[in-house]
Amino acid sequence: MPAFVTLSGRLVRLEPLSLEVVDDLVAAASEDRTTYGFTRVPNGPGEMASYVEAALAEQAEGRTMPFAIRWLHTDRIVGATRLMHLEYWQGPMPWPPGARGAVGEVPSVADIGYTWLAASAQGTGVNRESKYLMLSLAFETWQVHRITLKADVRNVRSRAAIEALGAHLDGVRRAESRGADDTVRDTAYYSILSSEWPLVRERLRARLGLVEAA
Repeated sequence: MPAFVTLSGRLVRLEPLSLEVVDDLVAAASEDRTTYGFTRVPNGPGEMASYVEAALAEQAEGRTMPFAIRWLHTDRIVGATRLMHLEYWQGPMPWPPGARGAVGEVPSVADIGYTWLAASAQGTGVNRESKYLMLSLAFETWQVHRITLKADVRNVRSRAAIEALGAHLDGVRRAESRGADDTVRDTAYYSILSSEWPLVRERLRARLGLVEAA
């Protein structure tokens, strides 16, 4: 399974998720919960502790890499995100079909998801740089073939942020899951392929101000 890392940028530091930051996460999630209409975000210490414990259990299986997001401008934990649904295509195919095979050293494909931010960190570039750091790890260190990103089809803001990364809309899966508002959710699926990463990377670097003028 991949080694856990801390990812540092100019705006944020993605730190390994742990029970030590539960109180910080509760404070972040409590700022203005009206911004979570289409996103399921734990509410209160009990829910947050269960959320972190579940993420750590999946991490122990090599199926997810969860992060707490530290906004360097304020030195506060302002949310969480993760590389998840890690699949390993190395070695023999598992049998029977659909069974979980043994995890390998590095994933072959992954999702980015379970991202939420405190209201004060939304629209600040924190989300964009967090995505850039995780995409860089996935494509440049792990050399994955694909990253998948998903959003409630009604979540215009989240979908716009995904599309601004340069992700390709693969389609909409109808009645895909239970939504955060307890309705039946249609989900928009997006992807970025390894062959698309160089262009996506340069676009993100330009938007993050990481490209020096000629």
